[in-house]
Amino acid sequence: MSPARKALISITSAKATLFGGKETTGLFISEALHPYNVLVAAGFEVDLASETGSYTADWLSQQPDFLNGDDLTTWNNSSSDFRKKLDNMPKAADVDGSQYGVFYASAGHAALIDYPKASALQKIAEQVWANGGVVASVCHGPAIFANVLDKATGEPIIKGRRLTGFTTEAENTMGIMEELRVWNAELVEELAVRLGAKYERSAGIWDDFHVVDGRLVTGQNPASAKSTAEAAVAVFEKL
Repeated sequence: MSPARKALISITSAKATLFGGKETTGLFISEALHPYNVLVAAGFEVDLASETGSYTADWLSQQPDFLNGDDLTTWNNSSSDFRKKLDNMPKAADVDGSQYGVFYASAGHAALIDYPKASALQKIAEQVWANGGVVASVCHGPAIFANVLDKATGEPIIKGRRLTGFTTEAENTMGIMEELRVWNAELVEELAVRLGAKYERSAGIWDDFHVVDGRLVTGQNPASAKSTAEAAVAVFEKL
């Protein structure tokens, strides 16, 4: 029996400041909006959830380089389907993970704070994986994999698998590494090494790049959110 044609996009509920306290990080909007659009267009019923049921929009993700055109129109319309689901999303603990065929971890730097210990979101990801569904992430989303296990083996689902996510080089290029260390955050590349995954990346830190390894689909950065979702749909169609 094929997994249900339903998808759950996880949202970070953490909030923090970067760039010397000048800017706020939270959900990187396009990392949830782009996969939402792709999944809806592919005929999925799509829900959103965070660990606490709340979210904060990332400052950088609201700048014109990242949010413009139809995306900006959707964001500014509080009555759009995306905004209604985002603004009224449930706590992950109140969601039945067994009903989803796709789990997609959107992110933003703040995900490094709450995702590693987001046990309710992690449980959903585990259920999707155990039921033969697709588990995906983008950018800092792999932070969710810190405690997502394959129930059949008891091992991390990313162990021995290829994945990508936001590069350490990009963190340094943005000039925020010292601040991330204050958070005591484990970076994506560090997580991959610790859990025995095979980290891959594109030559350019801002390239649209994703990796597919079986039912695990991961994207490198915000520019990869759409292609990662499209790849997740393609994998789902072959289940």
